[in-house]
Amino acid sequence: MTGELGAMPMPPDFRYREVYLRGKPRHAPFDAFDLRHPRMDPGKRAKIFGAFDALKGFDDRIRETARRAARETAPAEDVWPPEAGAWTRGGEGA
Repeated sequence: MTGELGAMPMPPDFRYREVYLRGKPRHAPFDAFDLRHPRMDPGKRAKIFGAFDALKGFDDRIRETARRAARETAPAEDVWPPEAGAWTRGGEGA
């Protein structure tokens, strides 16, 4: 591991420098740590954290923005399809 945090150099007085330079702990399968802290079933983990909404109202705003964008980009019924001769080649008007 290098002395960098992400894309920036690590400051010399970085409080957790030694811990960072040690790297991520590696555990052998079925060692003492693994036996005391078994991995959680992914389905159970999803069930626990699925209801967590870190940004309250964010999903509603995304849905509303998508509805508004669809409404604004949909062609108006009175204009589509264009009348015969309304468009000409080369972008010139009639």
